[in-house]
Amino acid sequence: MSAEAADREAATSSRPCTPPQTSWFEFLLEEALLEQHLQKPSPDPPPVQLIVQFLEQASKPSVNEQNQVQPPPDNKRNRILKLLALKVAAHLKWDLDVLEKSLSVPVLNMLLNELLCISKVPPGTKHVDVDLSSLPPTTAMAILLYNRWAIRTIVQSSFPVKQVKPGPPQLNVVNQMQQEKELTENILKVLKEQAADSILVLEGALKLNKDLYVHTIRTLDLLAMEPGMVNGETESSTAGLKISAEEIQCQVCYDLGAIYFQQGSTNAAVHENAKEKFFKTKELIAKNGSSSLHFTIDEERLAGYCQACGVLTSSSDDASQQATPYSQIHSCMKSGNYQDVVKIFLEDNLTLSLPVQFRQSVLRELFQKAQQGNDALDEVCFKVCVCNTVCDVLQGRTIDIQFCQLFLKPSKEKIDFLLEVCSRSINLENASEALKRKMAAFLKNLCLGLEDLQLVFMISSHELFIKLLKDDERKLLIDQMRKRSPRINLCTKPVTSFYDIPASASVNIGQLEHQLILSVDPWRIRQILIELHGMTSERQFWTISNKWEVPNVYGNVILGIKDNLTRDLVYILMAKGLHCCAIKDFVHAKQLFAACLELVTEFSPKLRQVMLNEMLLLDIYTHEAGAGVSGERPPSDLISRVRGYLEMRVPDIPLRQVIAEECVAFLLNWRENEYLTMQVPLPLVQTNPYVKLGQLLAATCKELPGPKESRRTAKDLWEVVVQICSVSNQHKRGNDGRVSLIKHRESTLGIMYRCFMGTLFFFSLQEPLVLTTILSLFVKLHNVREDIVNDIAAEHISIWPSSIPNLQSVDFEAVAVTVKELVSYALTINANNHFWLIIQADIYFATNQYSAALHYYLQAGAVCSDFFNKMVPPDVYTDQVIKRMIKCCSLLNCHTQVAILCQFLREVDYKTAFKALQEQNSHDAMDSYYEYIWDVTILEYLTYLHHKRGETDKRQIAIKAIGQTELNASNPEEVLQLAAQRRKKKFLQAMAKLYF
Repeated sequence: MSAEAADREAATSSRPCTPPQTSWFEFLLEEALLEQHLQKPSPDPPPVQLIVQFLEQASKPSVNEQNQVQPPPDNKRNRILKLLALKVAAHLKWDLDVLEKSLSVPVLNMLLNELLCISKVPPGTKHVDVDLSSLPPTTAMAILLYNRWAIRTIVQSSFPVKQVKPGPPQLNVVNQMQQEKELTENILKVLKEQAADSILVLEGALKLNKDLYVHTIRTLDLLAMEPGMVNGETESSTAGLKISAEEIQCQVCYDLGAIYFQQGSTNAAVHENAKEKFFKTKELIAKNGSSSLHFTIDEERLAGYCQACGVLTSSSDDASQQATPYSQIHSCMKSGNYQDVVKIFLEDNLTLSLPVQFRQSVLRELFQKAQQGNDALDEVCFKVCVCNTVCDVLQGRTIDIQFCQLFLKPSKEKIDFLLEVCSRSINLENASEALKRKMAAFLKNLCLGLEDLQLVFMISSHELFIKLLKDDERKLLIDQMRKRSPRINLCTKPVTSFYDIPASASVNIGQLEHQLILSVDPWRIRQILIELHGMTSERQFWTISNKWEVPNVYGNVILGIKDNLTRDLVYILMAKGLHCCAIKDFVHAKQLFAACLELVTEFSPKLRQVMLNEMLLLDIYTHEAGAGVSGERPPSDLISRVRGYLEMRVPDIPLRQVIAEECVAFLLNWRENEYLTMQVPLPLVQTNPYVKLGQLLAATCKELPGPKESRRTAKDLWEVVVQICSVSNQHKRGNDGRVSLIKHRESTLGIMYRCFMGTLFFFSLQEPLVLTTILSLFVKLHNVREDIVNDIAAEHISIWPSSIPNLQSVDFEAVAVTVKELVSYALTINANNHFWLIIQADIYFATNQYSAALHYYLQAGAVCSDFFNKMVPPDVYTDQVIKRMIKCCSLLNCHTQVAILCQFLREVDYKTAFKALQEQNSHDAMDSYYEYIWDVTILEYLTYLHHKRGETDKRQIAIKAIGQTELNASNPEEVLQLAAQRRKKKFLQAMAKLYF
């Protein structure tokens, strides 16, 4: 042996090795091995795994000489294996909590049936017919154990279980899991049928006033010997593990309470029985102590059961139960005494006994009642929300969005209540510093979020605020408020009245500036500015508010005015007018613009034209927001002024781009197509890109309703939009060495690109045909992309060219964004346009948002069929749309919906339907949807499939559906069509309720 090999062997032999796991058959060979194994600190395999192994080996079927599968033989080997499994369970003291946690329902069912068998319970005997008091103690205990497990399993099966995410599919594993699932369902079905008998057995056990015994390893060993030798000992009172009568009653009461509580969901009267059993359990635990119990009980869960029963039964004689906040709140909600609910929540802010989930559930219930039309609850919702928010603040949780929504419009009353809740929720004498810091931070942030200074003053002058915030913190807050709203003086200390401050020159200026900020009266603004300029000539008063904004193209002209007073007045009037226009306060905007026009007419023709242009834009906005909403055409004077603006040729006039956009959009919205296509001056088309675009749109829309859609203008519009969406890198150098664009047209289009892709122009269009046309164009441009997988459908899509010479130059990302934004905007104009809804659905489908896609596909069908009460037009639900709905449902694992939708196709897709129905992991209502199937072939396949799987209940539902007379193939075609239409309607309405 070489030196290296010797070193390797030495190293390997020095490593500690894991002892090999004991195999199940070793316990067959050595009788004492099991007890030795179970006494280890961490036996490997663990006890529950041994039970599974023993019973699995004992229940293996055998194969005879003719290769036929036979049931497991009743031989000595299998009897010993079953006995070993029982011994392991006895070692675990028959603790159902441990056994249920680790063993499946079929395994535990087999184990307990073996216990019944070895305890001399005759097979086939109904336990309810047996007198427990006359049975040997171990036999009675075995019956009790089985029936306790039966009702516990029923209760446990009613709880929702999170499905385990499946790994890679393996045929053997899948078959084994399916068999175990079917076996579990069959056992549960039997247990539920016998539930009433099990309850009677356990109720009878409560009348036993004697101790019982459960099998141990020793008694099981004795039973394995000859019966005649040990019969006397095993039936004596000293054999087995003694369980006292009190312990039995405690555990049985708890289990009975759980099954009664579960049955209470369908029979409310049973809650009284559950309450009686749970409170009896509580008494027995208090009497005997939880540590003395042989079987463990989850006391927290028991307390939850007791509270729930107390609320559900609402017994007026139970004073202790009425004293709990849960029952008080439930009683108040039931009687409509909502003010007491607020009072309880307010008191609980100090004790913090109510869980946050309970608080939120009460608030949700109040919101639901308020939304159902009970306006009186709005104030209660706010108050409960405030109590919850303050509780969240004190416990370090984030503030809920509902509080922010309810506090969007604060008032004096709301601030008063909020301060009251804050004061009553914290005991300043006993509160920790951390708690005080949290409350102080909340109040400080509240001040910073308020714009009304009077409300800020209410908070900052409150006693709680002064106690929680130090002087330097209050001063810092004042500085922050000043930065946010300049020139506004706040008091660092509360005073009896704001007007008690002595008037000084700086105070008077500050007050006038404050009035100037708030006023929208042109005459009052002029008077204030005259007073301010009389006090000081050093200030520029157009700068006192950062909300006063004037476009740069105007600002340069206005700030060039030499007279300070005139400059301030013109700037402020225009800024306030633009602000009022932006917030749709058109009345004040017109007053301010008119005053500004009158002022500038005296000295500046340039500013006069600027104001006339702004007043034109204001009149457009006023008409669109007023008479235009009802469809009333604008006056001819307004249309003439719009045309005049577009044709205006006054030099050196500063122009805002948005006015040109709005003027062209205005002409398109009111179908002035004749002017745009025939009468607009040619130089205007060549110099104004918006007019050019408007002309092409108008010409295309004008020709669309004709018998033959002209493609010439559509092609011109297509080319312009393609160039707008293209990124051009072609440059040339001039004689001076500077880089310039090849064509002047590209420079113009570059300008239009920045505006066009900013979507401002689009968001001014409202005429349906114009929006449909531009949507259709962008959808087609989106579909031309080479790597597109799912096309988007749109109206009039055939008029556009089908290819682009230079695909690489088009910015398809910008095109995709434009399509999404444009269709969203179009739906705000008309949410019931089914073609736009189909486009939105196709967009979601293309981006793998299948639930949202289904929402819009269904909405498109609903709006054009009176919520599916009429037939959906075939040009809306085309085969392509139906196939996409099928794919959405398939990818959402709603396979029954897939099968039903396959019937909607012109040719029923049986292959897809059958494949979908074979799926067993379906996330929809499955057999509840069978009533919507009208295709007999699919129903026959369902019947066969459920018969093959042994799913009797589902098979019966399918048979019932197929047996309806209206689906008989001998019926006239009209009857069959009517049956199909009725099922389509009900199914689509059910889908709409699911996805809307």
